[in-house]
Amino acid sequence: MNKKINFYQQINLEPNWVRSKISEFIKEDAPNGDVTTDATVLESESVSAGMIAMENLIFCGEKYLPFCFPDNCKIEILAKDGIAFYPGDQLLKIEGPAKTILTYERVVLNLMQRLCGISSETNKYCKLDIPEGFKIMDTRKITPGLRKFEKHAVSVGGGWNHRLDLSSAILVKDNHIQAAGNIKNAINQIRKKNIQKLPIELEVDNLDQLKEGLELKVDGFLLDNMTPEIVKKGVELIRKEEEGHLVFVEASGGINIKTLESYAWTGIDGISMSAITANAPAVDIKLEFE
Repeated sequence: MNKKINFYQQINLEPNWVRSKISEFIKEDAPNGDVTTDATVLESESVSAGMIAMENLIFCGEKYLPFCFPDNCKIEILAKDGIAFYPGDQLLKIEGPAKTILTYERVVLNLMQRLCGISSETNKYCKLDIPEGFKIMDTRKITPGLRKFEKHAVSVGGGWNHRLDLSSAILVKDNHIQAAGNIKNAINQIRKKNIQKLPIELEVDNLDQLKEGLELKVDGFLLDNMTPEIVKKGVELIRKEEEGHLVFVEASGGINIKTLESYAWTGIDGISMSAITANAPAVDIKLEFE
């Protein structure tokens, strides 16, 4: 069922965008060249190498790894996005100039370890006992500069992307309400300036705020830092309204892998949580020359 709020999903990554980001990362890591490699490796030296999983992981790489090395390198992806791999499994083969591969190695591995870590962490939550169609969503608590990469990794892990950025969706939070004076003022001011006709989601801390949002006919609610019992009461209030079944409802705040299932069955559409990105540990992947 289509809800009044549907967020854009970062399923693909544009190749030229990936190349430009990798170029930025290499300039940061080798601003004046790779002095060690330049001094020790001949221009003519070619190598073959493989990237190997050193621990259990959910692979995330098909959409960006082919564009992480210059054109003088030949890349063969051996893994599929969203599939589990285990210690010793080879994920990628690369052939090309030794100097190029050595210079790019650490940057690409760092990115790969981070993104496979996010897809792996997300997948843990998605495997819990949750209703069909229930959304495990990310937040904007992501690494600056890696936004699209990390949101893509969430989708690969089976999760769902919340708003991409501050320009793509309206989410009225407590500080917005404080600055505007009250909920009614905040919503009315948004409707005057909402030229793009973006749906309006309101974050509420209690059922009184929820009832006020229902009177103002907002399109979605974020139920923040509520117990599962209060969340269930909130959902009941929302769903009994006219077109209440179309209102997007999520919970957030203090939810973890031990408590998520108790929230998932309250009738909400999903849970947004920073744990799948901000707290995701990087997985161990190494590059071995053959």
